[in-house]
Amino acid sequence: MTQLEKARKGLITQEMKIAARAEKVAPEYIRQGLVDGTIVICRNIKHIAIKPLAIGLGLRTKINANIGTSKDHMDLSLEIKKLKIAVDAGADAVMDLSTGGNLAVIRKKVMKESTVAIGTVPIYQAAVKMIQDKKAISEMTADDIFDVIEENGQDGVDFITVHCGVTRLSVAALKSQKRILGIVSRGGSMTANWMDCNKKENPLYEEYDRLLEIAHRYDMVLSLGDGLRPGAIDDATDQAQLQELLILGKLAARARAAGVQVMIEGPGHVPLTEIEANIKLQKEICQGAPFYVLGPLPTDIAPGYDHITSAIGGAIAGAAGADFLCYVTPAEHLRLPTLDDVRDGVIAARIAAHIADIAKGIKGARAKDRKMAQCRNNFDWQGQVDLSIDPQKTVALLEKSKSAKDEGCTMCGELCAIKLGKKKHGK
Repeated sequence: MTQLEKARKGLITQEMKIAARAEKVAPEYIRQGLVDGTIVICRNIKHIAIKPLAIGLGLRTKINANIGTSKDHMDLSLEIKKLKIAVDAGADAVMDLSTGGNLAVIRKKVMKESTVAIGTVPIYQAAVKMIQDKKAISEMTADDIFDVIEENGQDGVDFITVHCGVTRLSVAALKSQKRILGIVSRGGSMTANWMDCNKKENPLYEEYDRLLEIAHRYDMVLSLGDGLRPGAIDDATDQAQLQELLILGKLAARARAAGVQVMIEGPGHVPLTEIEANIKLQKEICQGAPFYVLGPLPTDIAPGYDHITSAIGGAIAGAAGADFLCYVTPAEHLRLPTLDDVRDGVIAARIAAHIADIAKGIKGARAKDRKMAQCRNNFDWQGQVDLSIDPQKTVALLEKSKSAKDEGCTMCGELCAIKLGKKKHGK
């Protein structure tokens, strides 16, 4: 039985108990969330080396970091370093999005080295295999795709992105639009092109029950991908995006009915004024399923700083109810991220998630800020370092004022407002 099926029978599993302790909630809260479909637990039955990761309503907003090779950069050792940096910086999960080299070998190595939940996009491996065999991606068969999904499950992958909502209906809606950028999702583009070349329906949609059987076998969470997400703020919340979302809502219900855990992926580029509406729309259409968003990015003109752009969007999305934020690095739209890019992306996403958790009233979130204020009032520098999201950078930047005898930093020195205020009140 899957975690969802056990929850429906009233059973509180060890995984639910571990998740409850981590979230500071009652195990029954986790169990009921699984039943309602508002919470998922990411941990493949074959990936028991990691702690189960609970994502969803009333829980701390989680962070995912993407790593992976490309044909231009196929250094597996570098990607493992990125994995470790992402985890050390506080990522709750990591997705291996490799498209260069032997993807099966890369995935197995990532699985072996990871201490957190791992996600993948199986269609990448199916497509790369076709290219390596000197065939066109359009020559893939349904069996090619499902065989790779089975392989991912067997290897212990905890959640997979599957673009089941890219269908003849949703692609037709896209073609009727006047988007600046058409399909910006790699998986979505591969799927749409395959459908166009073969004049057939998307196998992941047409044979959805086959997908559910594999996911059920490994208790692998399905992350229903937004293959038609907007890649520019002018394209946001259009007919194609909404048509896909309507399809995903129905597929989410079918997954739950089959005892399979499911979450929904959300749009990338969305203007600030539409972010909250997008979250609420997804929650309504998908019956409260956990929402996994890329960013979102509320402006298109900040290459090199898109980790900041996405943190702004992520904070608003999280406050509105998004449950899982996929980081964006400074390298987004420009190159494969470096080690520093990965770290900066995770930290920026964690800031967004924490801001969202304060807004959502997540237990213990605001207490950290209160303690930080107390440490600042007491010139407790070590306390400030320990409470900071990035202690490493806090230490690197800290300069205590000698003129103020360490009671203040070098920005104000003896003119420190906190210090002067204490003198005035005789403290």
